[in-house]
Amino acid sequence: MGDKANTHTGAAGRATAADRPASVRNVVLVGHSGSGKTTLVEALALTAGAVNRAGRVEDGGTISDYDEIEHRQQRSVQLSLVPVDWDGIKINLLDTPGYADFVGELRAGLRAADAALFVVSASDGVDGSTRMVWEECAAVGMPRAIVITHLEAARADFEEMTRVCAEAFGADDPDAVLPLYLPLHGPQGPDGHAPVTGLTGLLSQKLFDYSTGERKESEPGPDQLPLMEEARNRLIEGIIAESEDETLMDRYLGGEEIDFGTLVQDLERAVARGRFFPVLAAAPASDGARQGLGTVELLELVTGGFPTPLEREAPTVTTPDGKPRDLKLCDPDGPLAAEVVKTSSDPYVGRVSLVRVFSGTLRPDETVHVSGHGLADRGHEDHDVDERIGALSAPFGKQQRPLTHCIAGDLACVAKLNRAETGDTLSAKDDPLLLEPWEMPDPLLPLAIQAHSKADEDKLSQGLARLVAEDPTMRLEQNQDTHQVVLWCLGEAHADVVLERLRSRYGVQVDVVPHKVSLRETFAGRSAGRGRHVKQSGGHGQYAICEIEVEPLSGGSGIEFVDKVVGGAVPRQFIPSVEKGVRAQAAKGVAAGHPLVDIRITLLDGKAHSVDSSDAAFQTAGALALREAAADATIHLLEPVAEVTVLVGDEYVGAVMSDLSGRRGRVLGTEQTSGGRTLVRAEVPEIEIGRYAVDLRSLSHGTARFSRSYARHEPMPPQLAVKVREQEREAS
Repeated sequence: MGDKANTHTGAAGRATAADRPASVRNVVLVGHSGSGKTTLVEALALTAGAVNRAGRVEDGGTISDYDEIEHRQQRSVQLSLVPVDWDGIKINLLDTPGYADFVGELRAGLRAADAALFVVSASDGVDGSTRMVWEECAAVGMPRAIVITHLEAARADFEEMTRVCAEAFGADDPDAVLPLYLPLHGPQGPDGHAPVTGLTGLLSQKLFDYSTGERKESEPGPDQLPLMEEARNRLIEGIIAESEDETLMDRYLGGEEIDFGTLVQDLERAVARGRFFPVLAAAPASDGARQGLGTVELLELVTGGFPTPLEREAPTVTTPDGKPRDLKLCDPDGPLAAEVVKTSSDPYVGRVSLVRVFSGTLRPDETVHVSGHGLADRGHEDHDVDERIGALSAPFGKQQRPLTHCIAGDLACVAKLNRAETGDTLSAKDDPLLLEPWEMPDPLLPLAIQAHSKADEDKLSQGLARLVAEDPTMRLEQNQDTHQVVLWCLGEAHADVVLERLRSRYGVQVDVVPHKVSLRETFAGRSAGRGRHVKQSGGHGQYAICEIEVEPLSGGSGIEFVDKVVGGAVPRQFIPSVEKGVRAQAAKGVAAGHPLVDIRITLLDGKAHSVDSSDAAFQTAGALALREAAADATIHLLEPVAEVTVLVGDEYVGAVMSDLSGRRGRVLGTEQTSGGRTLVRAEVPEIEIGRYAVDLRSLSHGTARFSRSYARHEPMPPQLAVKVREQEREAS
């Protein structure tokens, strides 16, 4: 753009509440870890006057990555909101983690935003996970722009990186990914590298020099205009084509000079419609400088080219009982419909909820209805409750700056919503609504934990409940078979953060223990057993004898009990007692302590005493009979088998299939999908895929995804069963 005066309204030291949706822009920054998203946010905040120097606010803290865990790990691990003002527009910058383990925070940012800035490092290029996020945005038509960073690197090449981005993001139409500006280079240094010191505006045909630390505009010399002509013509043709302005295209092809204002209008239309994706360059300000290279141009694109919340379709809205409900698009005077996109805990103010308002206006101290559905499998209870809104604020680093209200289209933090969790809907208490939840990634890495001490055990359940409320990408499992507490995470880094938060925020120290899968036992063939429980040692005696036969059944049959007693050898009232005894013993196991399944137990005969027989005696006799039958039989150890589906790039299919086979997996088939990917289906023992989430990421360079579901239990190979039983004996 480049025609606007370099004026803006700074936000330093205060927070503003937007007065109309048209004056709001919600922008999420996306890119791989280390691409420079957080640095770019700080550079934009500095240029907009929101901080006094790069990344610093009044108390000296940073506006991003201010969490202690982020300092220790030297990377972003959570979604951060940084609001800035530019030319009367409130820009909500949503900084997301780039590491794959925190994709849940990325998805929350995409939900809260109306447009995306894809940050690409000139030294690293475009990775597979960034391509996948681009495709997600394309599927919903989200407007996007590309920002190339790290141009100070020795071999950084803006033109080459623009070509790479066009190949990666513009597969269908390379002319939809074009630069708005070209870099101006300073003198070459001793290493032959010429640093980028400014930009050439292709539409405005102006030069913008940042070498002094402030943006200075000038006219290009006669020798410079021909150098930008080819790139400018291609840009204009791309903008007009993607804006579908046929009249303007005819005028342009006819040789008419199109004025700058008309070109900017078409650019804004093409970007807002998600059809054209401009490429820009940006760099942080040097020490003492007030503006970073390209930051003014980027802010101008966001305010002028990105859509307002009025141009975004709201998520599907229903009543809590599922009846469809229509809402006017982004109406501050409409019914309240807001969504909690992130939940965090502050040691001083308690729970803080980051909320996106889609309809109506949110105000402090009013009572709202909280609706939450659909995440019961991850430890979140469905609930419909009324809660009182606490203070509204705009986050800025560790600070929370008070707001008077939050209108439709804007974002704000809400204090002290004790029941609301990530993904929940806030609505009027007399008109409850429910927003359709966004898709959450499935956590597939198990982390078994136990309290370190008795004091930790007392605090563990409360700490875990708070973690689950904050992080919907984590699933809490209380495994009844293995008696383990299991946290299902997205990866090792995610697991590290979960453990660190338990320790630092909630004062709970836990130990990580080996994760166990739910094994079973079954009989390999027919066997018989006799249970004799006879005791006479003063007082009332105990007398019960029963004879049973056990035979295996097909997988999934459970336990079947059959009565074939004749002649009243076992009185009718005690037959249920025998069944209760054998079922109780089956639940405890007969060989290695794992539940016994898939057998038929037939009661054939027995004996009773008119005085000493009892319900308890026959329960004991039934259990003894089953143990005796097991002692004379071969007992198979059954392991759970999962059905695994892997979506992987064609270039990694062979490696993935070979790896699955090495895990005792059976590949069931493959299916070609769009985008050069293949769907691989296989059945794999669960004991072999405990760390598959980590291993697959390494195998596919972060580009593959997989899902798993329980299929059945089946016999474990004898040599492996022996090894597992030995390990269990050693552990006990």
